[in-house]
Amino acid sequence: MPNSPATYWKLHKVPIFLALIGAFLYYTFAFQLERTDFIKLLTLFAASFFLCYKLIQFEKWNFKFLLVAGILFRLIFLTTEPNLSQDYYRFIWDGHLVGNFINPYLEVPNDLITQSDLVIPNAQLLYDSMGSLSAKHFSNYPPLNQLLFAIASILGGKSIVGSVLVLKTIIILADIGIFYFGRKLLKHLNRSPHLIFWYFLNPLVIIELTGNLHFEGVMLFFFVWALYLLSIKKWTLAAIPYALSICVKLVPLLFLPLFLKHLGFKKSVSFYTVIGVTCLILFIPFYSSEFIANYSKTVGLWFSNFEFNAGLYNAIKYIAIQFDGKPWELIKTYGKITPIITILAVLFFTFFRDNQKISVLLTSMLAVLTLYYFMSATVHPWYIIFLVVLGIFTRYKYAILWSATVILSYYAYSKMDFKENLGLIAVEYISVYAFLIYEIFNSREQFVIFRKN
Repeated sequence: MPNSPATYWKLHKVPIFLALIGAFLYYTFAFQLERTDFIKLLTLFAASFFLCYKLIQFEKWNFKFLLVAGILFRLIFLTTEPNLSQDYYRFIWDGHLVGNFINPYLEVPNDLITQSDLVIPNAQLLYDSMGSLSAKHFSNYPPLNQLLFAIASILGGKSIVGSVLVLKTIIILADIGIFYFGRKLLKHLNRSPHLIFWYFLNPLVIIELTGNLHFEGVMLFFFVWALYLLSIKKWTLAAIPYALSICVKLVPLLFLPLFLKHLGFKKSVSFYTVIGVTCLILFIPFYSSEFIANYSKTVGLWFSNFEFNAGLYNAIKYIAIQFDGKPWELIKTYGKITPIITILAVLFFTFFRDNQKISVLLTSMLAVLTLYYFMSATVHPWYIIFLVVLGIFTRYKYAILWSATVILSYYAYSKMDFKENLGLIAVEYISVYAFLIYEIFNSREQFVIFRKN
């Protein structure tokens, strides 16, 4: 029989063998890795990335095989707690607050932990584990994210592992949704559907989302769904999942002006209205007189107080220090300038690029977000996943390279003082800059602002 197991094994034995090796690598990553062991982390990640490339190379038209492999890789992480991030302790903390009708935007853990009647199970463990930085700030996670935290905390009960299991299940389902709508969008754009596997099998995606519980995948599910609906001219309906993506992570707000030319003035006003109303409905339950001030202050910290894995900022800081500049003053000044430059860039791409075609719109989004991350003082590895998704719908592949090199930033976690290795960060960014420049000068569809596509 042509479809017998023996025949299938004969035809696909090398990819099956590679998938088994990949499963072993992810098992080791999930169960036997401490984030302080940078060499082991780097080795496992590099090997996983190579296997990702080979699996796509061998089986890019065998969608069932690669889909099953991607799901199995994720399921390996299902019952383990994240080993590269402690953010999930705050997720569960916020979830229990919301589940008990306590507003996480109005109360900081440092104050709540002193209460004798605190309703949060495992409160002391969650508080101690989330870190002092998180404990002293109001929550910065948007309302739909908070709702998902609450669902996980309620279903998980008093068990941290139970809550983690629910959160990971949500993220895996979101990834499958990205696969589904991503393939549809690729077909609509006349691009090869197999490109979606550069997301679905990407080790950064599997490790940072399912493994470490970052919710970029849930945001991207709604975002890709919205883009697909836009591509088939269902723009009113698309506004709802687009709003939901904003209410998981705020990043899609950055692209809203770009729809002005894509939809035209009248349709874009209606599009923005539906988004605004949907977001308002989700934010209203958390609203109070202090909400806006607290939330704005917390989000603003990312621009003016934190720095990690920065590209341009590190170069400017290095030069400034040579001239006796003070880093703690520079970050605040730089944090004020970055949003202004980003807004100007968004407006430039809005009014001077022909975004009517969905393909051009996607390239504009990729350019804007790339510029923002190049300038940002804080670029966590999982941020790059948004670029990976946008990149697979365009001709540009530098985001895939960045998803491989960004792991170098984890060197900081191997040090007690979390001190970064600027040499490794330089390797990360220079390789990405160089490949981007190469692609710009060799692509048939360049990042040309005034080009009419």
